[in-house]
Amino acid sequence: MEFTKFYIGKIGELILKGSNIKIFEKQLVQNTKAYLKNVNARVSLMAGRLYVECDDAAQERVEFALSHLIGITGWAQAVIVEKNIEAIKQEVLNEAINAREDGAKTFKLESRRSDKSFPYDHYGICSEGASLAYNQKILEVDVKNPDVVIMVEVRDRCFVYSNRTKGRRGLPVGVSGKGLLLLSGGLDSPVAGYRMLRRGMTIDCVYFHAYPYTSDEAREKVEHLAEILSQYGLRVHINTVPFTEVQMQIKKKSPEAYTTLMLRLCMMKCANMIAQRIGASCLITGESLGQVASQTIENMSCTESMAEFPLLRPLVGTDKEEIVEIAKEIGTYETSILPYEDCCVLFSPRHPVLRSSVEEAQKIYRELEVDELVKKAYEEREIKRYEV
Repeated sequence: MEFTKFYIGKIGELILKGSNIKIFEKQLVQNTKAYLKNVNARVSLMAGRLYVECDDAAQERVEFALSHLIGITGWAQAVIVEKNIEAIKQEVLNEAINAREDGAKTFKLESRRSDKSFPYDHYGICSEGASLAYNQKILEVDVKNPDVVIMVEVRDRCFVYSNRTKGRRGLPVGVSGKGLLLLSGGLDSPVAGYRMLRRGMTIDCVYFHAYPYTSDEAREKVEHLAEILSQYGLRVHINTVPFTEVQMQIKKKSPEAYTTLMLRLCMMKCANMIAQRIGASCLITGESLGQVASQTIENMSCTESMAEFPLLRPLVGTDKEEIVEIAKEIGTYETSILPYEDCCVLFSPRHPVLRSSVEEAQKIYRELEVDELVKKAYEEREIKRYEV
């Protein structure tokens, strides 16, 4: 079948994987195909490059896939030309003309020659390849700060492209096991989930809902965040746990200063059950050290004491400005700032404990007599599934 569009993606971190690289490459190809399962496209990978060929109708979907695909450092739409210098010169000229129409005034030509039988080396490809565009004064040459970089790659075939788009980098989703993300409606936890996706982990989510104290809009907000994460993680399941009775028991029996910390412990207790059920290897939270009262090192130690799985905190050393920047980049920011508060905010004490000991927190937790309510909430959870 004839394809009219051709895309090339560059893999980065995968090349460091030595004898295991085939596992990572296979997962990257599999993930790319998952994005493109409903369109007419062909995916292949060879010598550090991911290739996607498609027809015109599939172009939008392919570009969406490459923009969200974790595991490539960059991608571009490329033109395949005959493997000779005249064909290269002509296509570089075409790229320069297109760049000028888009407002560029200067260019630089870069090349990579994997096929050592090609008669021109790197310097020869760059000097000869740029000659038509330069001689016809399409663009001026600027090797330090060009408006556009035109790339020539001479491999089994010859590719010419420009306007490279930055990729998501990281490891292909699916090579690092599964984690359970404690997802709230705030800025932090979706970013934490995204960062673990970039380390190759698949994620499912758990959200604790306290109806009627938290609204249906708050739940829909969190579900939308899970849906956004599925655009990077291929599939995400969200478990919504009804936690109203648990929170009322905490409010009734816990010292006021400890209510938020007790809620965190109950969430961990429930998350353990879900992680066990779905075969997760770890729990993931959006905690950042010192950001709020429950995230002092002492209180985080109390929270972790209830976890039966490794507890990962990918944002622990980041500040709010860094988190906001990533949230905007991945598309969760506008949803996270919607004014629908989650259960943590609504039940927060006026003066929360800042530095509890594990022993004191565990003692207060036992006095809550809340385990049966946590188990009941777990059993009544609802699951929604999102896939690309």
